[in-house]
This record gives sequence, C-alpha cells and structure tokens, in this order.
Amino acid sequence: MTKALSLSRALMAAGALTLLLPACGDDDTQPNPPTSGDGDATGDGDGDTGGDGDGDPTFVVTIENTGTAFSFPQSGVFNTPVGANEPGPIGPGGSYEFTFFANPGHSLTFATMFIPSNDFFYAPDGDGIALFDDQDMPITGDITAQLALWDSGTEVDQEPGVGADQPQRSAGTGAADANTNVRLAADTFDNLPDLTDVIEATLAVTEVNGAYQFTVTIANVSDGTTLNGDQAVPLSPGSFAIHTAPNPMFEVGAPDFGQGLEVIAEDGNPMDLTANLAADTGGTFLASPGVWAVTQTANVLFVPGQADLGAGLEAIAEDGSPGELATSLEGNADVSASGVFNTPVGADGPGPLPPGMSYSFEFDATPGDLLTLSGMLVPSNDWVFAEMGGAGIALFDDAGEPITGDVTAQIGIYDVGTEVNQELGFGVDQVQNQSGPDTGAVDADTTVRMISFDHDFTITIELAE
Repeated sequence: MTKALSLSRALMAAGALTLLLPACGDDDTQPNPPTSGDGDATGDGDGDTGGDGDGDPTFVVTIENTGTAFSFPQSGVFNTPVGANEPGPIGPGGSYEFTFFANPGHSLTFATMFIPSNDFFYAPDGDGIALFDDQDMPITGDITAQLALWDSGTEVDQEPGVGADQPQRSAGTGAADANTNVRLAADTFDNLPDLTDVIEATLAVTEVNGAYQFTVTIANVSDGTTLNGDQAVPLSPGSFAIHTAPNPMFEVGAPDFGQGLEVIAEDGNPMDLTANLAADTGGTFLASPGVWAVTQTANVLFVPGQADLGAGLEAIAEDGSPGELATSLEGNADVSASGVFNTPVGADGPGPLPPGMSYSFEFDATPGDLLTLSGMLVPSNDWVFAEMGGAGIALFDDAGEPITGDVTAQIGIYDVGTEVNQELGFGVDQVQNQSGPDTGAVDADTTVRMISFDHDFTITIELAE
C-alpha cells in the first residue's frame, strides 16, 4: 500500500526546494522587473514605485506559497505476502512486493524484522539505496548487498531463535538495552546466518504514464536449517520511504527516533512507522517565475477553450521561463504596464517559489484596469496558475475605488495544452527531470483548459503605503 501523491495537495517531494529552472532571458535576471507603463515599479526592493506623481494609486501584489514542504514523495507499507490474501510474515520461499515512483536523486529505505531476535532488522544504511545512476538512469537488479542487519538498541539481545522475549515465544517486551544506539547487529552468540542466506532484495522498473515506476521484491531465501541448524528465519511486514535527505528511519550511532522503528524491530509491526512517514509524505509544489500585466482587455495571456496564443505562455507552462511572454507583453498595445515576478522576497536572486516564501511586485493603475498574471505550477508538464478564464482581476469597483484584499478565489490552475501530461511530480519530461527546455510530446488536446486542482498559492492585493 503506497501513500501516493494527491492532486488535492500541494508536488515534488524532498529535493524540490533545490529545483533549478532553466535559464531565462536577460530580462529575468533582475528582481521582479517592470517592463512598461508610466507607473512602473523600480524593482529595487526599496518601496519606490517609480510613479509619475499623477495620483494614480499604487498596488502591491503578493503571491505566497502556503503549501507544505514534505520530506518524502512516496512512502508506504509492505505487509501482505505475494499470493496471500491478508497481512503476515514471510517464511522460506515467501516474498513481499511494493511499487513507487521516483526521480533522479531519490533513494529507497525500508525495514523488515529478523523475527527470531529481540530487536534486529534488515535495512540499508542511512543513505538508503540509490535509485538512479550518475547518468540519471534507473538502477535495477539485485540490491541485497546494500542491506545490513541492524540492532535498534531498544531491547536486550538474547540468543537469536532462543530468547524468551522474542516474538515467537512472547507477546511482551524484554528489558531495555543498555546501549540505546542503532548499530550493526553483533554476532554475540556466534549463530547469525549470512545476510544472503536469509533475504534477497531486487529492483525492477517500468515506465508508467511517462514516469519511472519501481517494483521492489523482498524474498525470504532461508530454509529450515538457516538458524541454529533447525530453524528458518521469518521476516516481518515493514515500512518504506523514498527520500533525498539521509536517515529517514534511523541514524547509525544514535538512539531510535521514536517514530515506530522500535515496533518493527521488536514486534514486526510496521503500522506506527508507516503512519509517521505518511504524515510527512506528499507532493511539494512550487511556483515558477512568471509575468503580470495591467490591461483593460480580457484574455491577453490566453483564451480558455482555444490553443495557446503563441506569445510565450508555453515557455512558462513547460519550463518556468517568463522571458518570452514578458517581451511579448511589452509590445502589446492593450497592456499599459507589465513585468516579471521572479525573485522570492528575501532571496538573493531569481528562482522558483518554495513553500513559505512569496513574490511581490508593484504597479500604478487607473479605474477600469485589470490585473492578469501567470506562473508555472512546478513540477508539471504544462500547468500554470492564472486568474479564472484569463479575464483579469478587477482593480477598481464601479465607483472607481481601488479593490484590495485576498483574490485567491479568482485563481485557478490551467493546462496550457502544449505538452502531454505525465505522472505528476515524476514525469521524465517535467522541468525537474527533463534534459532541456521545450521537451516532451505535444498534447493531443491543444486547448487551454482549467483543471481541478486545489493549489496552495495565496494572492493578495494591497495599496502601497
């Protein structure tokens, strides 16, 4: 059972915060630069709007990413043996299988109990098992050599296969270990079998919806003589996580994290650890640099139900690059002011917008003006956030008074229709994985259309003080 990405939550997972979008045009290298209009913001961050003193109000727009930065793009449990109808341990000849999606840079960690022990478990070390090679190609085959038998340091060790407090003979808990650190299991009683006599783990990969889907098989290769000459070594259900940072479940030389690994290591029950991993699993979504424009004409960026206008929105939607569209807006007679938002507030330079940060830009406007804006939902193939219908956000009411406040309800997510959609957050042609800009097959449906997606971008409009 995998806790996969949910489209109602914000993508990529750990590692998304270091995403590097493709290089943009020269006009994208300055913080949120305006490009036209007599009330242009200077973009120097000092609050100077560059207005002409004609009394037009200055609006300040803030785009905030209120999503969550998750540690794990995928995590889950393996607990039902292949061919079985219900959860349980695996004995000789038995196996578990589980699947997940992953990107280059991701690693795999899983844990399963060496059942005839007090608190031993099989797992890779803190770095996990790399899923891609140096050429960003998926790794397949036997990964058993990357596993080790660990002591969780949570219960006193008794002779494997004999101890009174081990699961086969007791439902209780043994005495606490004096050494509480996670460490390699010691062969204190000179009877631990070789790792390859107990467990075999393999990786296979298939391409599903334009992404790499991995299948892990954990097989029990022990027999009735593997332990003490008269016992097999059953393996327990376990938990897994896909990660970029090290030590997702434990740190060698440090005490157990208290997140549920102890329950696997002592009792073969993965549910506590699985639940704690799931709470930090999901898609981490970012906003790309984008464009804004002030106009009195609707649909200067796109027309719903029609093909992309070819003015540069495709480059934002696929690559997070606003330069082409910013240039197009400069020459648009229906646009009185326009610019690029590309530098998160407090950042040293342009970049995507991670959870907890915001873009901000300013402009002057007159009654009748509308604000239109757009940036990429990262990572996707060609999705953008923009105002509903591309119709613009009214900046003044019927009495000519400025409208301020939260306008998030007027923002939706649109598929620009220029690239085939792949598994969200894992597609090989999405910006985090693609070999270069403008990569990916053309969408059969070339129309710009709104999609059902609960984004986490909050947009507010205020008047400059």
